[in-house]
Amino acid sequence: MFRLNVDGVDQCVFKLIRLTLFALVCISGVQAESSDEFEMLELPAEQPAIALDQELAQLRAEIEALKQMQAASAPIISEQIFCVHEPPATRKKFPTARITGFFQADAVWFQQDVANEAAVGEIPDGADFRRARLAAVGEAWDNVSYILEMDFAFPGRPSFMDLWFEIDEVLGNNKLRVGLFRQPFGMEGLTSVKELTFLERSLPFAQLPFRQIGVMLHGHRADQLMTWAISGYRFPTDAFGGSLGHAAGYGMSSRLTGLLLDNQSSGSLIHLGAAYSYVNPDDEPIQIRSQPEVFVAETGLGVPSGAASSVPPFVDTGILSSADANLFSIELAGSIGSFYTQSEIIYSSISRPDEPSLVFPGFYTYAGYFLTGEKRKYNRKGGVFSRVKPKRSVGAERGIGAWEIAFRWSQLDLNDADVRGGRLNNLTTGLNWYVNPYTKFQWNYIHSILDDSTGVESEADIFAMRAQVDF
Repeated sequence: MFRLNVDGVDQCVFKLIRLTLFALVCISGVQAESSDEFEMLELPAEQPAIALDQELAQLRAEIEALKQMQAASAPIISEQIFCVHEPPATRKKFPTARITGFFQADAVWFQQDVANEAAVGEIPDGADFRRARLAAVGEAWDNVSYILEMDFAFPGRPSFMDLWFEIDEVLGNNKLRVGLFRQPFGMEGLTSVKELTFLERSLPFAQLPFRQIGVMLHGHRADQLMTWAISGYRFPTDAFGGSLGHAAGYGMSSRLTGLLLDNQSSGSLIHLGAAYSYVNPDDEPIQIRSQPEVFVAETGLGVPSGAASSVPPFVDTGILSSADANLFSIELAGSIGSFYTQSEIIYSSISRPDEPSLVFPGFYTYAGYFLTGEKRKYNRKGGVFSRVKPKRSVGAERGIGAWEIAFRWSQLDLNDADVRGGRLNNLTTGLNWYVNPYTKFQWNYIHSILDDSTGVESEADIFAMRAQVDF
């Protein structure tokens, strides 16, 4: 096929019409020689054929000339003439934007023994919005995506969450992210809070650098059996993305994951991952502390006299002067059918000027099972478990949603050398009801066992529930 300019097309069409009419007239004249209607066409028998040959020869010559004129701009595929109308190319308009968000409403009840009240103080029952976030996500161009997310329930409200843009295909198929984002360290740390099995992340999460302002290069294999990421950032970063420092005040994180087994038809997989992080906080001190995997607070004047306005930390290193810190993590996860499990070990090694170095270990392990037969989805590009979709949601699908039970044991030990931050063990039982892919209810029972800085053991029982919707 070749394309003609407008004038060429008009000439071709005119020639074809004229030739067609002439041929019809000639054929009619031959067939109706004795008819009065065509007595005017008393031509010799060979004249119509001669005239037709002349017209065809002239048309071929004109076509050949047009083909030579168009050869430089369009390839010739056929000797036939096609007058093709091509619609103008459609192009996506940039930038694009859509609004997304979610909120989590929590209610919490505490039962403490006498020793636990003496160690951490009396904790009142309460209710709170744990998170209330709005985000704008979209594309600035065909190879640049972005997110701008704010939280209106976080301490220091409203606070920055994820604020970054990402460029595709930088150094091969890798992506480059710039801004404020979760650093590539830990499987649970990189799992969205909308998709956590329990209300909160496990105790060792307190050691992570988490959200910092910087740059990250990340990608995955074409078959999605491996992921990798490496980042550099300012450290520490406050709730608004700010970080000031001198020669130091920097950090880096890296993570590598692989699937040792991946049977998508049966939902069976084995995930193995490792992560490393180095931070040098410059003049800033380091402090590691953690609550018992639950949070509720009030900032008003209605807090009972003598009670805490929020859940206090059960373990706390206090403020540590430090030169730098190294963090190591090993991840192991797997699933088969409706059952899945996930575990991590995280170590923090903190060097201090003129004082002994410190090592703080932490770990968690948990397992979940869907009573209604669903399977926990796995995000192969991110190396984490992802959203649960019920087989039949409540409502128009006339289902009961997805029901899940889960159990977790986590520990964080902040005792080493001269630092007696305490050791905390949490045993958690969870029940989750996924009404539909975007609405769920969660119930957690947490039995918390604390060995405080003086070596006294105490216990607290916590019952918490959450209602969550995202869009």
